[in-house]
Amino acid sequence: MTNPRQLAFIALRDVHKGAYADVALDRVLQKVNLPDSDRRLLTELVYGSVRRQRTLDTLIDQFAKKKSHQQPQDLRTILHLGFYQLRYQQRIPASAAVNTTVQLAKENGFSGLTGFVNGLLRQYLRQAGEQGSTGVEEKNSSLPQSPVPSPHSPLPDFDPLQLPENPVERLGILHSFPDWIIQVWLEQLGLAQTEQLCEWMNQSPTIDLRINPLRTSIEEVEAALQSVGILVRRIPDLPQALRLIGSAGSIQKLPGFKEGWWTVQDSSAQLVSHLLDPQPGEVVIDVCAAPGGKTTHIAELMADKGKIWACDRTPSRLRKLQENSQRLNLQSIQIYTGDSRHFNQFQNTADRVLLDAPCSGLGTMHRHADARWRQTPESVRELSVLQKELITHTSTFVKPGGVLVYATCTLHPAENEEIISTFLAESPHWQIESPSGFELPASAYSTPQGWFKVWPHKQDMDGFFMVRLRKTNNSE
Repeated sequence: MTNPRQLAFIALRDVHKGAYADVALDRVLQKVNLPDSDRRLLTELVYGSVRRQRTLDTLIDQFAKKKSHQQPQDLRTILHLGFYQLRYQQRIPASAAVNTTVQLAKENGFSGLTGFVNGLLRQYLRQAGEQGSTGVEEKNSSLPQSPVPSPHSPLPDFDPLQLPENPVERLGILHSFPDWIIQVWLEQLGLAQTEQLCEWMNQSPTIDLRINPLRTSIEEVEAALQSVGILVRRIPDLPQALRLIGSAGSIQKLPGFKEGWWTVQDSSAQLVSHLLDPQPGEVVIDVCAAPGGKTTHIAELMADKGKIWACDRTPSRLRKLQENSQRLNLQSIQIYTGDSRHFNQFQNTADRVLLDAPCSGLGTMHRHADARWRQTPESVRELSVLQKELITHTSTFVKPGGVLVYATCTLHPAENEEIISTFLAESPHWQIESPSGFELPASAYSTPQGWFKVWPHKQDMDGFFMVRLRKTNNSE
């Protein structure tokens, strides 16, 4: 079977049973050999339908007699695919979107409801301003150019999606986020910027590479990629970063991968190791290291001289770290399996400690389509307890005069600012070190309080929080 829409339906059915979207998609992709264009369509339909789930459910609620949660789950999935194509895929003719969705219903146990599916999607199109109510069957039928409003314009007359007045619900339905996430952003950013952030989070993610300067140069990698038709651009403030422009196909097949010339790492994650600023010959502990993007970066910045303890409690993720460091030909990394909260052997041994804390990932939701539906205010509270335990214990690993960097890929103050404020209030021997005294790429992202916050809609990279703390010399 090679029909990308049917394959998308199978993957989405798994997601609705609890599978992670990327795992469900991989499972389907491994069983078939699709041309690139079908592979891209399948990926777009799966991630897009998961990402836009709340908006798509609202359209079902609006146009069908039964609400989305009352529909049979498989039928709801089929309707998601139909509405997603009509609303967000302008390159797919409306007729193709409707007819293929009707076909999906027919082939997956709903042949008695094909009229319902057809009618529902056509009703949406009529309200979206299609010319004539039968336009769906015409070959040249297509959607208006911009059925989804831009962040700054009022809703156009032809958008069929009905939105409530309440700004939290309005943004939540329009951009498909739970209300609580919208609320967290509104409190920090206000309305206009929250809308920009929502729009950014619904884009397909870019891929950034981090060049390994121990094996190659940025110029050499640029030339190698350009020789196979891959366009790249450099990223300001980040001396090792290249961003791929457009589709690159399989990452492992790109020039330089096997040779260890580069690894995939988002720009904002690269900032973290620069903020740590490790030096050759030092002892560094990465207390939540797997799958190793930052650990290997630390080794590169230390010229692979010194000792890096890479600690993590998940053996399977540590295996990835090991594979990566072997491919990049790094020798200074020692792996240590276990929960860093229970280690006592590292007390006062490290020049620098990186705590890249487990977090809700609200800064990387464009990469993880289902993260917005998996996290809850309760899960954030639980994570903040874990983060507080981790910083309290792992800060004891740092020698007097040493440095600890705390980082997360979330934008929730309960996991960021509040953790650091509480830690400093309880730890008189620690203080924030602003980067004014030394040159750091991260200084462009600093705040008056001395910590760093990367906002995706402003800096066009994953959302991150990071802070550099120094232990005073007279603390034992």
